[in-house]
Amino acid sequence: MTETTVQSRVRLARLILIPGLIALAVTLLRLFGELRHWSPRWFDPEPSGITPSGVGWVIGISWLALPFGVYFAMRLVAAGEKPPSAARAVAYALLGLLILYLGQRVIVPRLGLGLRSTLLLIWAFSVVPALLQYQAWPAMWRVLLAYGLVSRIPVAIIMFMAMRGNWGTHYDYGAQVPPAELWFYYIWLGLVPQLVFWVGYTILVGMLAGALTAAFCRRRRTSVDDSALTATG
Repeated sequence: MTETTVQSRVRLARLILIPGLIALAVTLLRLFGELRHWSPRWFDPEPSGITPSGVGWVIGISWLALPFGVYFAMRLVAAGEKPPSAARAVAYALLGLLILYLGQRVIVPRLGLGLRSTLLLIWAFSVVPALLQYQAWPAMWRVLLAYGLVSRIPVAIIMFMAMRGNWGTHYDYGAQVPPAELWFYYIWLGLVPQLVFWVGYTILVGMLAGALTAAFCRRRRTSVDDSALTATG
């Protein structure tokens, strides 16, 4: 491993450290609130999809990809690792989210597939467009991948313990997982969705927020440069 590679990984670890800790704190808060049966409006123990409903999504980490996408973009741009084309990065992110939405909400429901085939296809509609984002902004893609894994691995661990113990939270689908089929449900409804689907989702949402931020920073810098030229002219 070269010195440059080590330094790059250290910078990446430092960049995602605070966002990762915040995501962990939110996850633990959500778990504690559900276990203590706090207001179901904020700590709903029933599982939900990727589309927010009510205000329960606020005490969750899915939406954090938006503000952290802005944060990561600002740090990368300041370090000189901006996207080759901010407009292209925005277009790629919008296309990716459109593919994700159409795949989950339009295409998959009309196919009438079995559980495993349905899940595999849903994951594909998240992973494939997420992989495409690398072409638009490699530096941002690597950061979002790392953050996505760091934020989702604790959830995957909690889901295993919750399913095993039938905690009655949304992490174990309201204690509806049969103990005899723990590993089947955990792998198909817990482990892989967290480390595949939700990481892909994080990359797509974070990339959109980051690309818009990069475009704004570039426009602002251009305006400042134009003002400076006008003043000196």
